[in-house]
Amino acid sequence: MKVKLGAVWSGISISALLLAACATHEVDFQGEGEGFVGPGAEVQAVLETPSVGTAGQDAADDPAVWASSTPVTVMGQTTLGFVAGTDKKSGLYIYGLDGRILQFLPEGLLNNVDLVEGLTVEGRPQIVLGASDRTPGKTGVSLYLFDPAGTGDNRVRPWGAIATDVVEPYGFCFARRGDEVHAILVGHEGELRQFILSVDAAGRPASREVRRAEIGSISEGCAADEATDALYINEENVGLWRYGLNPATGAARTLVQPIAKDRLVADAEGLTTLTDGDKRYLIASSQGDSTFPVWRIDGAAPEYQGRFKVVDGAVDGITGTDGLAAAGGAVGPFPEGVVVIQDDVNDVGTQNFKYVDWRDIRRALGL
Repeated sequence: MKVKLGAVWSGISISALLLAACATHEVDFQGEGEGFVGPGAEVQAVLETPSVGTAGQDAADDPAVWASSTPVTVMGQTTLGFVAGTDKKSGLYIYGLDGRILQFLPEGLLNNVDLVEGLTVEGRPQIVLGASDRTPGKTGVSLYLFDPAGTGDNRVRPWGAIATDVVEPYGFCFARRGDEVHAILVGHEGELRQFILSVDAAGRPASREVRRAEIGSISEGCAADEATDALYINEENVGLWRYGLNPATGAARTLVQPIAKDRLVADAEGLTTLTDGDKRYLIASSQGDSTFPVWRIDGAAPEYQGRFKVVDGAVDGITGTDGLAAAGGAVGPFPEGVVVIQDDVNDVGTQNFKYVDWRDIRRALGL
């Protein structure tokens, strides 16, 4: 069952809740996780996006979340931020924090997406979006800009690219190290490439490779924790690794969590971090059993906190997730944060993205 786009949990009708209680178990037609849902604390999504445009295929993949303290304009519509989400068969969606589509960029085979603040182009601070791009003839990282001060038909717009020798770009994430913006690319075969991204005199992107290493086998999800100078990467059939974010640390790493029943079940997919006051968390997609393990990462070493799963409610549950993204603090209608999660099998139409209130996850896990 779907909740009307733009509605939040408090606005769901009693009839919708009753109907949701009768929802049937999803069958994962994409085969990712085979529809099995393992043990975990139960939460429900409160709203969702429309289905991505590519029907009948494994298409929706990875989101990124940006929140603004003041209203911004996207394609003439006012919003307090947005969610970028990839359709890896056709391009990039920009969604409002209520799930509606604000913009679509038909950019080709974009897989993972992330965004970062901290670069100024032609005298104006910009939000930079980057996406791993598997489109033949332009494989690498495609870059986009959004001007928070823009008006009218202000939109996310193409900016340039980071060229790479990676044959099939897969995972991608941004990070900040001091004043530097770092771009981390993970290849399908386990290649790790790290770049420093800057702006040249003409206002175009400039990149410099500062690390190359081999993870070992197929890998994708990555997320950085700048406060501890850590980089986390999921090697899909091996487990969760912690690298140093400092490129000088090279290939040195620590296995945080091996693939294991009822903890992290292959494929180990997306990763995201969330700051909640003085606490910071890492959330992973355990795709093999459609759950989401959580670690606290603000200490000397990551500490496992438990797992959650997203079950049927006013919005249908989530299975077989590839990517996810989180933001803490006020994010539009979410006063303390939101986690946006790709759903492999939507109840109506094709794949999409679902929004879960961080307060519900925190409550369910007793954080």
